[in-house]
Amino acid sequence: MVDKIVIENLSLTYAEGNESLRHINLKIAANAITVLFGPAGGGKSSLLRCINRLNDLTDIRLLQGKILIDGQNVLDPKTDVIALRRKVGMVFARPVVLPFSIRGNLTYGLELAGEKRKSRLDEAVERSLKLAALWEEVKDRLDDPAVALSGGQQQRLCLARVLANQPEIILLDEPTSGLDPISTGKVEAALQELKHQYTIVLVPHSVQQAARTADYAAFFLQGELVEFGPGRDLFTNPKDKRTEDYVEGRFG
Repeated sequence: MVDKIVIENLSLTYAEGNESLRHINLKIAANAITVLFGPAGGGKSSLLRCINRLNDLTDIRLLQGKILIDGQNVLDPKTDVIALRRKVGMVFARPVVLPFSIRGNLTYGLELAGEKRKSRLDEAVERSLKLAALWEEVKDRLDDPAVALSGGQQQRLCLARVLANQPEIILLDEPTSGLDPISTGKVEAALQELKHQYTIVLVPHSVQQAARTADYAAFFLQGELVEFGPGRDLFTNPKDKRTEDYVEGRFG
């Protein structure tokens, strides 16, 4: 296992006094799906937002520790946050498509970064849609408005938009919470293919999804990392009684 992300003694408290993360130490493997699961309010989404510095946009009282990506501490004030967010893409629970065509959603970030060559843009559109398992459904209507897509297709388009920028890490915060079972299955299948090329950190919308998708799993409870290990172990033979109770539905 090669570690892509190493989190060292990370603590986070928001300005209103809510403590979100307490002394988190976690190693996230490259080319695998690491699932962060647990009850709401456990700090999972806060941790995702720390990894790509989206928490910069919130009011924070305390942020301590390190998040190392390829050995570089991304919490260092000298970090180029724009470059970081190209390297670490994020997909949210609700798909937010841009008010452009399907194609325009995928080329927008590249054009903003200075790419003007049509051949490169076309190549990125096809590649990212194929990776997100959406190409066959939309290849004949790339100039249609993105808002005309179904919810499941919009979510895969948001995933493709992240992939078009060729990140190294993909963060997903409950990306299938609003989707039907068929669309959820397509997103999960795409992630299983994508992990061969990317490092994936997923906050799932259910314990069942966590168990289905996890190569590695981390159980969070009230800002604390309770237990971490291979997914098959955590969901079948957890070591901590709190993990066992949550997995078996006794609380949460």
